[in-house]
Amino acid sequence: MPDTSRMIDPYGRAITYLRVSVTDRCDFRCVYCMAEDMTFLPKAEILTLEELDRLCSAFVRQGVRKLRMTGGEPLVRRNIMWLFRRLSRHLESGALDELTVTTNGSQLAKHAAELADLGVRRINVSLDTLDPHKFQAITRWGKLDKVQEGLAAAKAAGLAVKINTVALKGVNDDEFDRLVAWCGDEGFDLTFIEVMPMGDIGGETRVDQYLPLSMVRGRLQEKWTLDEIDHRTGGPARYSRCRETGGRIGFITPMTHNFCESCNRVRLTCTGTLYMCLGQEDAADLRAPLRESEDDALVEAAIHEAIARKPKGHDFVIDRRRRRPAVGRHMSVTGG
Repeated sequence: MPDTSRMIDPYGRAITYLRVSVTDRCDFRCVYCMAEDMTFLPKAEILTLEELDRLCSAFVRQGVRKLRMTGGEPLVRRNIMWLFRRLSRHLESGALDELTVTTNGSQLAKHAAELADLGVRRINVSLDTLDPHKFQAITRWGKLDKVQEGLAAAKAAGLAVKINTVALKGVNDDEFDRLVAWCGDEGFDLTFIEVMPMGDIGGETRVDQYLPLSMVRGRLQEKWTLDEIDHRTGGPARYSRCRETGGRIGFITPMTHNFCESCNRVRLTCTGTLYMCLGQEDAADLRAPLRESEDDALVEAAIHEAIARKPKGHDFVIDRRRRRPAVGRHMSVTGG
């Protein structure tokens, strides 16, 4: 009999990490993520919080040990803390190792303390600049002081913070040293991320924005001493320790050095669509079997069928000739 308590893909990789987009909506409009005049999904297509709890719990029963809530901006979803409270029971039972969140930080001042009380131990905060004017230009709608207030609340609550910075050529490439120093002072880890060719973002193009992290690392090493370490968080980042600050610096390189060989992740959207690979279009509909029966047997069978189709890797490429995204859907839809 097959082992249905674990999810093993065709390449022998155990799937233990689920990223869940709880909403496609966001209070920012970051230039590398979405167009300014986004059209969001109608509410009828969105899973209820109760349905998200059912789906996440089904994945936990089948071997997922880490759940990450993403968006859009997950903390703008109405009553989202109800879902965190429900999922925290899996931490208490020992079925789940980690419940965490990726956020833009705008709502952290309101929610950081409760997240910590519910067993969240660390969070990722997307922050691409420390310049207030540049921050507003990148996010279009965001306010840096509000994010900094949220980061202070997260520190006060005892949450470990990792800053995620997308490397943007000609935008924030003059700030990388400042970000390293600031994260060291604050006690934050820092991860640099290459632009990913996903979704139509309006007038901007990935060719204009793309900056290889090999170049970023080379620039950093002119000032900082980076020692390779074997630290892993379950995600795709490769980490170094900065001798001067003592902090960890990660690099996520989907373009220059993909991380597919050890991929343990799948992504669930707020509509119940499961993407087995961030950079592929193949997906499975879990909403239909979820709503077809109050019993979870149908949805669990659908999950295993989907995992059996997980590809070896993605096909990301910056298309310089046609200047169009490799994948049509926006990152805000897929969930980070």
